[in-house]
Amino acid sequence: MDMSIAALSVDLNLAKTQQELGVSVLKMAMEAEKSGVEEALEVVGSLDPALGQNLDVTA
Repeated sequence: MDMSIAALSVDLNLAKTQQELGVSVLKMAMEAEKSGVEEALEVVGSLDPALGQNLDVTA
């Protein structure tokens, strides 16, 4: 019976570690996505607001 309790403890600790690793990877992905969005917003904000307002259709 002691072995089954020890095995259960090991399994629970392994599951906890795997969950913590998954959460850490998800946080890293979210941070990377956030920085990408922030960079895109900076680029869009720096564009000329009049850009694309006029269309020259003469040949």
